[in-house]
Amino acid sequence: MPQREQQKRQLNVILRKNRTRKQIIGKTEQPRLSVFRSLKHFYLQIIDDNKGITLCAASDKDVAAKGKTGMEIAIAVGTEIAKRAVEKKINQVVFDRGAYRYHGCVKAAADAARAGGLKF
Repeated sequence: MPQREQQKRQLNVILRKNRTRKQIIGKTEQPRLSVFRSLKHFYLQIIDDNKGITLCAASDKDVAAKGKTGMEIAIAVGTEIAKRAVEKKINQVVFDRGAYRYHGCVKAAADAARAGGLKF
């Protein structure tokens, strides 16, 4: 892929992410649940934007992901983040999908976090 096209794609991802994030702010009483997907891994973290700190995080490295599909991994990570958040007495969050569409693994992780006790 030529370098010019790659730069344009990266810029489009940044613009999509910023468009989503300008409507979502994680407060102390309602932090932000952020999603990041790479080609190999899946990450979720709960962030307090006022203080600029990560309250808790989970990824496919924390759960037994060996031999599972991407959807099963997303469900396991969503359940794990919900469990860690409830332990820290975080019940309500704002969901931040980033530059990703709300379907597939992102939706599965959000539904698993809801089932685990998070409200958003």
